[in-house]
Amino acid sequence: MSESSAVDTDRPADAREDDSAALADFIAKWRNRWPEWNIAEVFVAADQRVMALAWATLQQELVDAGWGGSDPIPGRAKLGWWQEELSGWSRGARRHPIATVLQPIDAPWQSLADVLPVLAATRERPDSVASAFDTLAPLATAFAGIDAALFRAAPADQRLVAANLLHARMLHEGDQAVPLDMLARAGDGDPLATWTAELYRQWPEQRAASRVRRLWAALAQRRLAAGAATAPVPAARTLWVAWRSARD
Repeated sequence: MSESSAVDTDRPADAREDDSAALADFIAKWRNRWPEWNIAEVFVAADQRVMALAWATLQQELVDAGWGGSDPIPGRAKLGWWQEELSGWSRGARRHPIATVLQPIDAPWQSLADVLPVLAATRERPDSVASAFDTLAPLATAFAGIDAALFRAAPADQRLVAANLLHARMLHEGDQAVPLDMLARAGDGDPLATWTAELYRQWPEQRAASRVRRLWAALAQRRLAAGAATAPVPAARTLWVAWRSARD
């Protein structure tokens, strides 16, 4: 029996139930931001759906820590906690409810832990669109590696994952996420609209990605195409976008 399995079986049933309830709460927070997933997830294999939700939720927890709130200090502390947690996963230890789904998978959790400081370093407004992508490259590469391990697929292009992250940053920071060169281009206009249009224009092709990553990327891209990063894609359009992405 693995150490992680022993941890589960040694814990009281009510503690395991608490973990299950806490995991459901975390997942519900992600679903609230992405109601489109209620439709899109039908294109994910049934045995991968819980894993997809747990992985999406973990990514959200990390970017919330990195970019959420006006004070960076609590976020840095949370990222430090997550570094310890993810390092523990590599040794079979776990504390967070998300780990009940993800930790048993042989994925490069330590590599992700090692690059988490990138998130804290990207709170400042990027100088340019290019630097916005470049500074996130190490984190995007780590995310792509975990995608590949979880869903048994070729790694996504790290630029595609970085684009997903830049879209997520819009959800947190609004105008504060706009690169300086996009502010200059906007002039007296709406800088967030300018950045939304540019990110859509630069959105990478969805090459060699898992179906789950392709779906996430396609939904984010569709929001950008509609000119509203935070507005859910209508149900009929979601179905069409998800179907096309699942076929690629």
